[in-house]
Amino acid sequence: MTHPRIAVVALLAVAAAWGSTFFLTKDLLTRMDVADYLALRFAIAAVALIAINPPAISRLSRLDKGRAVALGVTYGIAQLVQTEGLRHTSASVSGFVTGMYVVFTPLLAAVILRHKIGRWAWIAVLLATIGLAVLSLRGFTMGHGELLTLASAALYALHIVGLGAWSTSSNAFGLSALQMVVIVGVCGIGAIPGGFTLPSGGQDWISVLYMALIAGAFALIVQTWAQAHLAPTRAAIAMTMEPVFASGFAVLFGGEHLTVRMLAGGALVLAAMFLVELSPRRKIEAEVQHLAQ
Repeated sequence: MTHPRIAVVALLAVAAAWGSTFFLTKDLLTRMDVADYLALRFAIAAVALIAINPPAISRLSRLDKGRAVALGVTYGIAQLVQTEGLRHTSASVSGFVTGMYVVFTPLLAAVILRHKIGRWAWIAVLLATIGLAVLSLRGFTMGHGELLTLASAALYALHIVGLGAWSTSSNAFGLSALQMVVIVGVCGIGAIPGGFTLPSGGQDWISVLYMALIAGAFALIVQTWAQAHLAPTRAAIAMTMEPVFASGFAVLFGGEHLTVRMLAGGALVLAAMFLVELSPRRKIEAEVQHLAQ
């Protein structure tokens, strides 16, 4: 397999890890404040990354450090907004609304990076959007939780575009580590007003450690590496599998019920991913693009 195909498989693993966190987070938020949970989760992840490769951050150029800070702030705010939204909606709906970054990503890539998005990619975006609507919308209105989650999706799209433009194989680890440190700072500021509390039981600690190390540190490293080999739109469509995994885990382990809407919407998202992978792509869409370097 070429690097781009390996990168897509890697992003599917990231999507699975992220998708597994929705029902766990939904449960944890009944006992922990949003900012407390996120600050602890990302602090553990940051310590793990720094311990694995202590010099990684210092090896970054000044420009890369500035970019990592910008990416970390964007991701940290997105996490706070998304997790607050999760308190007001179900895990499966939150997962699918989050997946709307597949729509925002090509729009931002076209505006900010001047990427030319081909018709097959736009068809895939349309399919994914319809799939997400089937799974998450109830009529033509969205509640408070869904609106917050939609705002986080726009921020995630901005993060995907920036990561696609700035990450390389050589700076991936350092960029991930510094981002994680910045995310801790953003979430820590959010935790200050209400004071800081720790998980109350062993099962909660296991959940936090899993989400910190597997869905946090490991997933961000893999995402950063993978996006060094993919255009942002292709990466975003691969990551639309996150809500599919989120619904699957919510049904299997979170007590939610499988519905026809889940099956139909999930099938459309899967179709979008396969379309973008199997369709003919012009060279500009298949190559790694680092237009901002």
